[in-house]
Amino acid sequence: MKQTYLSVIVGAACVILGIAVAVLAYGLAAPQATLLGPALVRVSNRREIALTFDDGPSPYTGKVLDILRDRNVPATFFLCGRNAEAYPDVARRILAEGHDIGNHTYSHPYLYLTREARIAGEIDRTQDILFAITGRRPTLFRPPFGVRWFTLSRILAERGLTLAMWTIREGDGGRDAATITRATLASLRPGAIILLHDGFETKPAVEIDRSQVVRALPAIIYGARRAGYTFVKLAKEAGPVALK
Repeated sequence: MKQTYLSVIVGAACVILGIAVAVLAYGLAAPQATLLGPALVRVSNRREIALTFDDGPSPYTGKVLDILRDRNVPATFFLCGRNAEAYPDVARRILAEGHDIGNHTYSHPYLYLTREARIAGEIDRTQDILFAITGRRPTLFRPPFGVRWFTLSRILAERGLTLAMWTIREGDGGRDAATITRATLASLRPGAIILLHDGFETKPAVEIDRSQVVRALPAIIYGARRAGYTFVKLAKEAGPVALK
């Protein structure tokens, strides 16, 4: 009988632990989770959508900017500090053409299990670099890989930064342009924040082909407008509370 009770207790403990792990994983990595603090997860309840680009600047960013300029579409670019150092003219061009810039850390690390001082250093270094290059400090932050940590919300609040996540991410790192376009347009809904990538991680050996994103972008813009959507920047909606 004691063995039966023990088995029940152990089984219940395993279930509770499993639930706790699942909740924690959701809170750390799910784009629309606000368990660890407020986040911008939608731009409005209207037929407005936002284009966002991560991991730049890179040699592909200029091509993306050409497309946006020709179609009069605003966007928000989340830049890595190290990449901005490598392409300062591109970072300046982003702002000059009316787009917004967000902070995407300096070296694009995973933030989980990371000391508070390291997270703050990644953010502060990038803020300083982008200010030196462009004369502006970002008001938006997006964590690499979308992964957060317990101290992040306080760090952002102390710096006046809004956590900006996304609604739509269709694996643009490994898909062809037609698939990226089709999947993105199929996922559109009012207020959606679209995540695409114009750059790649800051490790010297990592360079991902983003040409498929460049090829997909005109069709995404055309399809979204044909469906009645208007493009907006994130900054006009950034605030201290999550949009649900």
